[in-house]
Amino acid sequence: MSARARGWTALAFAVVLEVAGSLSLKAALEVPWLFLLTGAAYVGAFVLLALALRTGMPLGVAYGSWAAAGVALTAILSAVVFAEPFTPVMGIGILLIAAGVLCVEVGSTLPVRRRGCGTVDA
Repeated sequence: MSARARGWTALAFAVVLEVAGSLSLKAALEVPWLFLLTGAAYVGAFVLLALALRTGMPLGVAYGSWAAAGVALTAILSAVVFAEPFTPVMGIGILLIAAGVLCVEVGSTLPVRRRGCGTVDA
């Protein structure tokens, strides 16, 4: 498996653990021992995020993708698991998040022309 594939795999599992941590946080309000699951999930998410960065994935791409996917999946799963509202505006927001992540990923792979003294032309 390539470093890029390992990075994205680690990031995907980091998102899963982050969302599990967020959902278990809400559930822990009713079942207090779930706070242990919350903590373990968040620690695991950060470890996997660090592994994704170790593969050479840019921080902006890794953190942006992780946070955006976490927000989107938490909103969707909160509606399913906890019967929280999910409105059309939230759906549009999730689509915009996905578009933003795509822009960050594509933008991170475009060549950058450098001029002297640390200035950059995009």
